[in-house]
Amino acid sequence: MLYPIIEVIEGIEISGEIEELINKICQQVVKEEEIKGEYEVNIIFVDDPFIKNLNSRFRGKDCPTDVLSFPFDTPEFLGEIYISLETAKKQAEEYNHTLTREIAFLTVHGLLHLLGYDHKEEPNEVMRVKEEKILTSLGIVRG
Repeated sequence: MLYPIIEVIEGIEISGEIEELINKICQQVVKEEEIKGEYEVNIIFVDDPFIKNLNSRFRGKDCPTDVLSFPFDTPEFLGEIYISLETAKKQAEEYNHTLTREIAFLTVHGLLHLLGYDHKEEPNEVMRVKEEKILTSLGIVRG
């Protein structure tokens, strides 16, 4: 089991529907990746200035990004995922799909990073195929 702890910074709101979706995503990732045991993951929704600060501090990139993952090396805590709701909204419009779909994608993407996948080190297709398989199995498709 993977238990998401969902947090938001001041000024950010997400719906119960999004919280429920994140829980389903976590359980689907556990199933697809055959994860054994029980783990927690923090998923924190932030704005662009917040994620820009993190991106600058930890990656040396002075700009906002959509999602950042920070793995933790503890037995029951997988790590933290920061999702910029502002950037997610912009990308949903740009890619012509719903905000729900974009948040779902960013959540899966962040979880896969916490599990050790890296689209910069491995062929990009490996991570993309896994992302689409998980999203499709939950009925979340592009468009």
